[in-house]
Amino acid sequence: MTGGKLLWQPDSNFVRRTNMHAYAKWLESRGLRFKGYDELWRWSVDDLEGFWGSVWKYFELAEADYPVLSDHKMPGARWFEGAELNFAERVFKERRDGVAIIAKAEKKADRTLTWQELEKKVGALASSLKGMGVKQGDRVAGYLSNSPEAVVGFLACASIGAIWSCCSPDFGAPAVVDRFSQIQPKVLIATDGYGYGGKWFDRTDAVAAIAGALPTLGKVVDIRVRSTGGEIPGSVSWDDAVAGTGAPEFESLPFDHPLWILYSSGTTGLPKPIVHGHGGILVELSKALSLHNDIREGDRFFWFTTTGWMMWNYLVGGLLRGASIVLYNGSPSYPDLGSLWDLVERTGTAFMGGSAAYFASCAKAGLEPKSSHQLRKLRAIGSTGSPLAPESFEWIYSGVKENLWLASMSGGTDVCTGFVGGSPTLPVYSGEIQCRCLGAKVEAFDENGAPLVGQVGELVLTEPLPSMPLYLWGDSDGSRYAESYFSLYPGVWRHGDWIEITKRGTCVIFGRSDATIKRLGVRIGTSEIYRVVDAIPEVADSLAVDLPGEGGNGKLVLFVALAKGKKLGPELEAKIRAKIRSDLSPRYVPDEVVEAPSVPKTLNGKKLEVPIKRVLMGGDPAKVINRDSIADPASVDFYVALAKRAGGKQR
Repeated sequence: MTGGKLLWQPDSNFVRRTNMHAYAKWLESRGLRFKGYDELWRWSVDDLEGFWGSVWKYFELAEADYPVLSDHKMPGARWFEGAELNFAERVFKERRDGVAIIAKAEKKADRTLTWQELEKKVGALASSLKGMGVKQGDRVAGYLSNSPEAVVGFLACASIGAIWSCCSPDFGAPAVVDRFSQIQPKVLIATDGYGYGGKWFDRTDAVAAIAGALPTLGKVVDIRVRSTGGEIPGSVSWDDAVAGTGAPEFESLPFDHPLWILYSSGTTGLPKPIVHGHGGILVELSKALSLHNDIREGDRFFWFTTTGWMMWNYLVGGLLRGASIVLYNGSPSYPDLGSLWDLVERTGTAFMGGSAAYFASCAKAGLEPKSSHQLRKLRAIGSTGSPLAPESFEWIYSGVKENLWLASMSGGTDVCTGFVGGSPTLPVYSGEIQCRCLGAKVEAFDENGAPLVGQVGELVLTEPLPSMPLYLWGDSDGSRYAESYFSLYPGVWRHGDWIEITKRGTCVIFGRSDATIKRLGVRIGTSEIYRVVDAIPEVADSLAVDLPGEGGNGKLVLFVALAKGKKLGPELEAKIRAKIRSDLSPRYVPDEVVEAPSVPKTLNGKKLEVPIKRVLMGGDPAKVINRDSIADPASVDFYVALAKRAGGKQR
């Protein structure tokens, strides 16, 4: 690709105030001097023990020293064996005054929790959970909006060694059951509904359905925001659950004790339950949030997210840095696209994060927050979820603030962090992510496993990260874990993104190299869509393809092969959309529904998602489709003709 336009260069005063600069000076005091970021990164990936040991000491994560990396292999690396800690205890390690959480929901005034109030509620809920029989290693599930209650629920679980797992309430009951039924939770904490786009969505029936499908549940903690529907038998009200007054008691836990369970997209079946550990997440987020996002004590840290996206977990990690986290629950465009900028102005946010699609929408709408809002305290913007288009880079500097650091990043739920991201000591170029993150040995591999520079290849990690999954829940022999990440390049993590590492060390992400659907930053597998759509009697088969769109907005096209005698008319299309909205999530309603004569499949019955996507993006059918591997070679003809009619361009 051609070089991006230089948009911002930090001056010496800016650099001197950054956490990255302070860390580099600390290393210098210990005899480690580096000329610039590239040298620092190279050391961090060539000497993993030295780098991660420095992170351990710099952030004072424990009193004693432990072997940093006793087993280096992937999968199966062993970090800081013998260390004991607790994520929640680290959050409250320092006695802090002031506000810990600022929360905004549609049509409601801001809510705040001080550090003392947060700690009290965490202690009270932890005590209540123990009273419900929750022990170390038990799972507690949340069906919750981006709210203080979700933060309290997570920290209470972490404090006692229970394992947290959460879904956003815009997920339909079947999608939630697909996730939670795998981990057998003992307690469910659930909201009665949520507001979005000025409307209230009652979820009491969904909560009842979820609870009824989870036989291991002992209790439901019922959060009533608005609904007056009937209570779930055996439920406990949230107010009662947090009514206690005792301070939290933190269990001392092994480094690799499970902290939370996140979920993969479910491309090839049920979503993978990804288990992360207290220690790995604590070490990684301490590094990432401090050094790569420059989050400082007392900052207001905001990322627009839901609890169903790993960025919620990342945002909560801001508490580790002594920052006040800002939560938003609702539509980013209600009552208009200025709502998030209102929140940033009102709260004095220092670091604002959002999805590439949101920033593209602001640019397309002609917003100019620099003129309409007072953003004096805003010093940085983060973007992730999909590649941020060069036009959006430039809009942030022309429409938001000229003297602003833009820290675009890319990573994944699988590691709950970024592989590539920002450094406040480096310049910003249009369309390019600033650097590979410290400790993350990211390479671009060709199909033979050879590294590339200046060319697009598979994003891989050739060295382990502390926040790689401990395991996948229920994967007793580790085979599913190995197949998910290490099957293409043995011993090397293959993430599933296309990446170019430029000659100057910046990175460009070109989207998924597999068939995963990503909507507003949240990934989902096509199999989850198929489970909903294929249950409709009129639909014989379906194929979902996520095509790149303008400004970082993807375009989800759903092809449906219909039962004999059926045609795709307005009524059936509305039925399909409604089914996806209710049983899965509104965000996965397709942009376009297209009737197709059939769905191409391999000889062993797998749908040709990636080859069809490549054809629709203009790829040569002769090169991207092997007709000998297709059960019905003629089934691809419709899609090839469709691509030709579109001129070989994205639809």
